[in-house]
Formats: sequence, C-alpha cells, structure tokens
Amino acid sequence: MGKKVKENMTRRDFMKKVGKAAAAVSVASAVPGLAKPARAAQRGYVLIGYTDPSTGPLAGLGAPTPWVNARVEKAIEKLGGVYIKEYGKKVPVKFKVVDTESSPTKAADVASRLILNDKIDLMLTMYTPDVVNPVSAVCERYQMPCIGVGCPIDPWVEGGPYQWSFEAHFSVDAITNVFIGMWDEIAAKTNKVIGVLFPNDADGIIWTKIFNKKLPAKGYKMVDPGRFPFGTRDFSAQIDMFKKEKVEILTAVLIAPDWATAWKQMHQQGFKPKIATIAKALLFPADMVALGGNLANGLTTEIWWSRYHPYKSSITGETPMELCNAWTKETGKQWNKPVGLTYGGYEMAYDVMKRAQTLDKAMIRDAIAKMDLMTLFGPIKFNEKHYCEIPLVGGQWVKGKDVPWDLEIVYNKNHPQIKKTAEMIFPLPY
Repeated sequence: MGKKVKENMTRRDFMKKVGKAAAAVSVASAVPGLAKPARAAQRGYVLIGYTDPSTGPLAGLGAPTPWVNARVEKAIEKLGGVYIKEYGKKVPVKFKVVDTESSPTKAADVASRLILNDKIDLMLTMYTPDVVNPVSAVCERYQMPCIGVGCPIDPWVEGGPYQWSFEAHFSVDAITNVFIGMWDEIAAKTNKVIGVLFPNDADGIIWTKIFNKKLPAKGYKMVDPGRFPFGTRDFSAQIDMFKKEKVEILTAVLIAPDWATAWKQMHQQGFKPKIATIAKALLFPADMVALGGNLANGLTTEIWWSRYHPYKSSITGETPMELCNAWTKETGKQWNKPVGLTYGGYEMAYDVMKRAQTLDKAMIRDAIAKMDLMTLFGPIKFNEKHYCEIPLVGGQWVKGKDVPWDLEIVYNKNHPQIKKTAEMIFPLPY
C-alpha cells in the first residue's frame, strides 16, 4: 500500500535511520533552554499520540482523521473521560495527531518527538508498513505501548518480535483466500487460467510465493510475466502474454496509478478477462472515477470495512451506516473504508486507557494484550505474537444510484456475519 522503502535499503539500514532520528530528538530535547512539556501526572489529562499520513502519497488514508478525531474526543468528553488512579478521578482524553508525510523516516522522527517531548501516555499509529513499522520500532526502543492499525500483518511481523507494540489488520493469507474464494464461485464458467500483475516490491514477492502454492492445489494455472517496477508505463509485454495464454481471470496488487495505466492499455489492446480482482488499487471512489468511462464497472477487490458491517461503536453505540451517514452529511463526501478503520483505532486506544486506569506504561501495555473488544470494524483480541486479524470479505465496484461508483459486498463465506449486499456481476460488462 503506497510507496515503499527504497528497494536497496536493507532492514538493518532502515533501523539505523530510525535510531538516528530518535537519537537526534533525544539530544534536542536535552538542550538547555528548550521548553519541555509537563509530565503526564501534572497536565491533568491523558495524552495519546497518533502518527497519521496526513500528506504525501498515503494522504487518502489519513483524510478522515480530523473528522474522526473531533467526533471521538467529543464522545469521550460526554462520558466524562477516563478514571486514572494517579489523579484519583476521571480526566479528559486528548489525541495529538502528527503528520508522517507518508515517509518512514519522518514517521520515526515524529514518533520520537511524541514520546520524548510530548511525553504521551500511549501511541496510536495507522496505515501501511511505511508508517506503522518505523513507529513500532521507535516504541520498542523507548518502551512505549503502541497500537497499530491498517498495516498488513506479514510485513509488520517481520519487524518483530515485539514487547510493546500491537497490530490489527489482515494477513496476505487471508486476502488471497478471499480472492480465490470469489474465483471458485465462477471457476466453472472460466478456463481457470489466472494472469497476475505483481510488482517488484514486498507485496509482489509474497503474493507470488503464496499464489504459487495455493493456485495449483485448487486447479488453477497461473500465468506470471514477472516482477516490474513502480511507475511502469507500458504493459504491452504482459498483455501479450496474457492473450497468448488465454487468461480469463486477472489479479494484481498495484498502486492506483499503475493499475489505471495497465487496465486502460488492456482495453486498448483487446485483452478482456472475464473477472479482474485487484488488491490495493481499488480503495477509494475517486480512484474509480479516475479510471474514466465505465472501466471501474465490475472490478472486484478486498473489503476490510464498509458501511454495511454488522458491528457497533464501543464508545457511542452507533452503527457503521450511522457513522457513514454522519460523515457524508458533515463533509459532503462519499463513505470510504478508512473512515471506519480510523474510528476503530480510536476505539481501541480509549478502551485501553479506560481499562488500565493508570499512566504506568507496563500496565497500559498489559491492558492492550488483554483487549477483548468489539469495535466498529469487528472483534479485537491479540494473540501471543501481538497481532489480531480483522474480518475480510470480497467486494465489487458497481454504478451507484446517488454516486458515480459504489462498493458492494459480494463474497462473505469466511465471515457470514457480514451480509452480502449484492450478487457478483459476472462476466465483466464491457
């Protein structure tokens, strides 16, 4: 999801950069004359730091944050805050949102400042390994309890083991199961030949490995033209191979601009698969509009949250539909998946402080480990490796009634509690 750390940068190099960024902040905070914030026990409220991709290539994921932040802070205020034993009373809960600029180095820098300068009580970090992994690393360094949301499990686990950091999202195994599940439903109407577009990044490599293992066992043939870099402008070679091998099922894990380039060229060159199931690139309604014409019609993808989910806010009791209606009414924008996932991250942070009832970092960490919470995006309960997988279903973009494009739930076999809202359109309508 989003731009990656440079390919030639090893994990050791990256961790060195994280360490240098944190060390620089540590030195700066110790310079005489620089103002320091009061300690938590003196300020009269709980302070939760939130590293958010407000700008940069991941800014779409961070767009709902100001709205969600204001809504949750207001709701917590109505509840009177949380009881903290160091104060002997209920105190307000405040969130300090800082922009990571979608940069791993910047994410490490702002996380260090939140810990050393702002002296936060808990860290919340969201969206993609580019943001969540470096923040988790900084929190491990400074023994700061940290909740991560929206980073795929596989690349996050690689940065562990963790003592202070936790993560909630989906695994690559889960998303590939959803994709294959959707194909199984229409496989009899195809030749079961699948063409893949996997780039030369961490996602592309792990998806190739998993599909090479899973697809033959299910009777599918995989046609793989090989890895390619971000920003590829000509997919003619891949398209020629797909046509030659008679590919009828297409899948990819691409950023939105690269998918738009590939899909438009496929139409121009006469390659028309019966189904196209794409990860990562089909996140926002605006991305569907950007494809132009009817090119978004019938595209299938993963759904990690929707306005149709059957859960409720643990803070206010409102449903996903009610939250989305409020979002649209107050912002004039169509609902999108980050609205609910961001809200759920705030739910988790509030729940931890409400149960911990202390500013002691180890006890706050233990409260995260013992979390058993039903959030707006589903149940959260961390395992011994500090992660929790959220429910994942399959969706399809179709023409909307009041909006250009709407996302419907068309596959739910792994999570039947999340009801289907439409039957899958098959084959793709050209």
